Amino acid sequence: MPMSPYRHGVAAILFAAAMLVIGPSRAADSDEHFPRFASFKSGETYMREGPSKETRVKWIYHRKGLPVEVLAKYDVWRRVRDSDGEIGWVHVAMLSGDRMALVVGPDNAVARQEERYGTPVAAEVQPGAIGELKSCGRLACKIAFGDVEGWIDRSRLYGVYVNETF
Repeated sequence: MPMSPYRHGVAAILFAAAMLVIGPSRAADSDEHFPRFASFKSGETYMREGPSKETRVKWIYHRKGLPVEVLAKYDVWRRVRDSDGEIGWVHVAMLSGDRMALVVGPDNAVARQEERYGTPVAAEVQPGAIGELKSCGRLACKIAFGDVEGWIDRSRLYGVYVNETF
């Protein structure tokens, strides 16, 4: 039976009131824009073939903070792509909005003290290391690996878009 226009209006008012109570920080987490990057909240995350606990598990990830690209949503499930290009479904409760980056490439990445090339080296970072994205300029991003921070060339990072700055 279709919902009457009156009941639809009441539902819209209740939703608006709930958004006022929840506040803008929750509304910003509505994750309505795709694609975007997120990270795994837990040290054990299941990627499934479909958006249901009844579908086969494709991968079990054991890397808290691992960045993934969120491509779409269905109910409480998010379709994600990992750094290897694997695509599957992860429950929203297993994702965090924390921006993390994965160092990629065949050898160590240089983390500089400033964004400019030629500035002193803060550290060398192994491929596979996961750090917190602090900011991104045109050519590099500032990443924190615990107490060590440095600027790493964007081409060595998975977890940030080519032209994205923040």
